Order: sequence, then structure tokens, then C-alpha cells
Amino acid sequence: MTPCPGKAGAFRRSVAAVTDLVARTCDRIDRLDARIKAFVREPDRRGRLAAEAAGAPPGVLSGVMVGVKDIVRIDGMETRAGSAVPPEVLAGPQAPLVDRLRAAGALVAGKTVTAEFAVTAPGPTRNPHNTAHTPGGSSSGSAAAVAAGMVPLAVGTQTVGSVVRPAAYCGVVGFKPTFGRVPVDGVIANAPSFDTVGVLAKDVAMAARGASVLCDDWREPPAGEDRPVLGIPAGPYLERAGAEAREAFAAQAGRLESAGWTVREVPMMAGPGEFEAVVRQLYVMNRYEVARTHAEWFPRHGHLYREQTVAAIREGRAVGRDDYERAVGERRILRERLLAAMGEVDVWLAPSATGPAPFGLGSTGDSVMCLPWSNAGFPSVSLPAGFAANGLPLGLQAVGRPGEDEELLRWAAAFASVVRPR
Repeated sequence: MTPCPGKAGAFRRSVAAVTDLVARTCDRIDRLDARIKAFVREPDRRGRLAAEAAGAPPGVLSGVMVGVKDIVRIDGMETRAGSAVPPEVLAGPQAPLVDRLRAAGALVAGKTVTAEFAVTAPGPTRNPHNTAHTPGGSSSGSAAAVAAGMVPLAVGTQTVGSVVRPAAYCGVVGFKPTFGRVPVDGVIANAPSFDTVGVLAKDVAMAARGASVLCDDWREPPAGEDRPVLGIPAGPYLERAGAEAREAFAAQAGRLESAGWTVREVPMMAGPGEFEAVVRQLYVMNRYEVARTHAEWFPRHGHLYREQTVAAIREGRAVGRDDYERAVGERRILRERLLAAMGEVDVWLAPSATGPAPFGLGSTGDSVMCLPWSNAGFPSVSLPAGFAANGLPLGLQAVGRPGEDEELLRWAAAFASVVRPR
């Protein structure tokens, strides 16, 4: 790979190198995906990729194969959103994020499997570490495709925990930017007040390359050896993690402290009732918005929806406008409180999930460890951080201030070198 003259940070691969990359990627998908089921089936992936590669420009993602979650519209490719709804119903203009990827030289390896409409009904994807276990969701295919080595980078979306949780379950890096930093035009919504486009990647460096292309107004953070103060959110939130996850988290925080970071316990909420109120507030907003997202499609095609999605929509229809507006106000208060608490710390640390990936494919797991941060729109990243007793991965979640995505990823790269699996 050689730098492309005249464009800083851009790269150009030779025609032969790109042709070889296309062949090797398609060979891996052909060999592995019958078992993992991370990608939506495509009749002529090789032919399409060969044509794309011939015209790909140089850029910071030159020759990088990217999986794209199947709620993102791409010209020339059907969008099914993990559903049985006819794709022509879900069709629309290509998402600008795809334009950004391709302008940076990336090649779209294919659509990755999603839970139905990115809600809760799982797709067929399996965890590459143990195919009897869920990969998480709703960005299940994106996480599994990276974990299996089929692509180094994939696009996902997170409403509550749909990037961070599958990243943890599959042992890859997952980055959810600050709410609103990546355009969501051309992306089928779940709950628009929360939906955030993120990336799953083989390492923090690749996640940062993807984020630099997708995020609005990306700036390279200044180089330096500054050490952020790390906060542990003591209280009922952290108690929602399982015993194994809490034990591993304590060890991860201890390693960071031994490596020179200041780690402080900071009370986040007064008691279980207060945290449960935050969970209810998000649930009210989420379900209300899911129902409105599907207000046109559901009456005509609801018989094709899966049971979990139908239940979410019906629950949302039962939420009144006054209850929704009250929940919006409560979320504003939560955000202000979390920001105030960050007067003492620069980065929150927490488990990425309540434990390792659960057994079975009937659920995508519990998103509660992501809930406060997604609720408030904070950026977060999940780092591979060892393994549970059953051999499945565990993740460490780092959460930054809104708008400080670049700094969070720079610090996360340093954290990763300390907590990565050995």
C-alpha cells in the first residue's frame, strides 16, 4: 500500500492488489458464512465487488472491505431490514454514509444481518466463538462478520445497545459516536431520538478510520500522553451486571489503575428505584417512537412482522403523547446529571454487557449496561477485555463526553493495550 500523492491520509492500492483482496474476501465469506450467517445472501457478490473495485478512489479506507447493516439503503442492493416485508416497500435513496464510505475508497462487502427492523427479533447470525450462542444485536451480522475475519470493518446502529453489546459478545471493538454525529438519512429508523450509526472493527485504529469518514466535522485529536481521570459509576446501575462481569470489570479497572490512570468511584444514582425510573423513561420513548416509525407500514404489512416486533409496536401505540413528553423531559434531566457528574471524571468505565453472550439464538441479550449512555447520547466504545469461564469474550465499555469522540477513541487505544485478552 502506498500513499496517494496530494491527499493526506489517502492510500491507493494497485489493481492487482484490489483484485486479490476481492477474491480473498469472497473466498472467506463463501467458506465461513454458511455457518456464521453474518451476511445477507447475494447472487453475484464477486461480480459486483469487482466492478466497484475498478472505480474505487484512493482514500483513508482504500481497499477496506466493509459490511453494512441491512437497514442502510444502498443503491442496487435490496434493503430488507431482517424482515419479510417486500423490499420495494422499504426502498429509498442511498444513505449518505454509504457515499462517504465509497468516497474514502471503501468497498461494500455486502449487507449484514440485522434483528428485524433493528428491534429485538433476532436474525439467524451465530456467535463465531461458539455458534450455539447469540452474537448480540441488533447489529449481529456486523459484529460476527468482523469477529470471524470476513471483514475488518462493519457499520452498525445503536438505539440502546446494538453496537456495544454485540461487539462485547463477539470480542471486537464497537464504537457508538455521539448522537447525531453521523447522518441517519437513508437508514430505516428504530427510535429516532436514540438511533446512532456506529462501527464494529478488528481494532481501535480501524474503528477510528471508519469514524473519521462517517462522522461530521471529524478532527484529529492532538498527540499527547495526557491521562484522563476514569470514573466507576457506583450504585444500582453497575449492580445490574452479573457477578462474573463485575469481577472481570474490577480486574480491568485495577489493571488500568496499576498502569497509571486515576480511577474514582462516583455515585451515579441514589438507589434502585431511581435507576428503574430511567429504564422506564427510555422504554416509554423508545416504544412510542417505534410505533410511529411503523405507522404507515404496519397497517399494510403487519401480518409479515415477527412476534417481538409486533409486541413492541403495540406497546408503543398504547403510550400517550403526554407520557412521551414527560419521558422526554426526564431524559433531559438525566443528561444534565450525567454531564455534571463528569466534572469529576473524563471517562466512565463500565462492563459492556451484563456477562458473556447468552446461550441460544432466541434473544440478542440484555442492553441495560448501555442504557444510560445511549439514553443521554454519549459516545461509547467497547473493547475486548478477556474471556468468561466458558471461553466467550467479555468487553470493557468506555464512555466519553458528548462531542469528544476523537479523544475517547484516542484514550481507548491506550486502554486496549492494557485490558486486551492475553
